[in-house]
Amino acid sequence: MAIETTVWDPADRLKTREDELAYLEAAFEDGDPALIAAAFGDVARARGKSKVAQDAGISRDALYKTFKHNGNPTLASLTKVAAALGYRLTIATA
Repeated sequence: MAIETTVWDPADRLKTREDELAYLEAAFEDGDPALIAAAFGDVARARGKSKVAQDAGISRDALYKTFKHNGNPTLASLTKVAAALGYRLTIATA
């Protein structure tokens, strides 16, 4: 009997702001910049990339390319997207 698999998409599981926040916090705790970029991309997809891009003042294509798994967002684009999603970046002691 063959094993049946399905694609798991984190954006499908991000139903509430609490879900999003927990997901983003976990990405930041991991510390991998590529993972952080991908997590923001997943949250943007869950909310609707076109709307998030418009609210952030960047193109949808730029949002997609910058916040994919191996994307490399600038601090400016990261703060714009965070603000468009209703978040702000802060710093805390380790």
